[in-house]
Amino acid sequence: MEWFFEWEYRFMMFLQNSIRGPLQNKIMWFVTSLENAGFLSIAACLALLFQPRWRRVGQAATLSMILEFLVVNLVLKNWIARVRPYHLLEDLILLAKEPMDYSFPSGHTGAAFAVASVMFLGMPHSIGILALLVASLIGFSRIYLGVHFPTDVLGGLVVGCLTGFVAWKLTGRQWFR
Repeated sequence: MEWFFEWEYRFMMFLQNSIRGPLQNKIMWFVTSLENAGFLSIAACLALLFQPRWRRVGQAATLSMILEFLVVNLVLKNWIARVRPYHLLEDLILLAKEPMDYSFPSGHTGAAFAVASVMFLGMPHSIGILALLVASLIGFSRIYLGVHFPTDVLGGLVVGCLTGFVAWKLTGRQWFR
């Protein structure tokens, strides 16, 4: 199994040794801080809920965030209990405040994709694609800063998209309205 994770180490060290720089570090820190405590996702949900045209999207996005939080933070992180990359990779320099929870899956990425996937399903595709790009950038920032392995971010993406899809389907039911 060790060979499977070797690519993660190589990728993270490539980012650190070839891509990181003072300006990039500030940009990635800013990007990741947008989703601290789910701020950007919560702001998007509230903005959608207060627009009559997008209320269902807002309801689905809010439900998706709740589902994502429950699955990621209360179940998967504690069940899988994967340590953070900076605990395993001696050469990795952490560029963010040390998180206190486990690594898999990424909660920042999961929350961002929970909302972005609903926006993709319920809004014009140009807006949905933009939301998915922002979510991807948030996920990348987590790897860049050294707080997550790439597979943690991939796990967050999958959980976020799945909860987004489920929430979209549930809010479309007659009994939900």
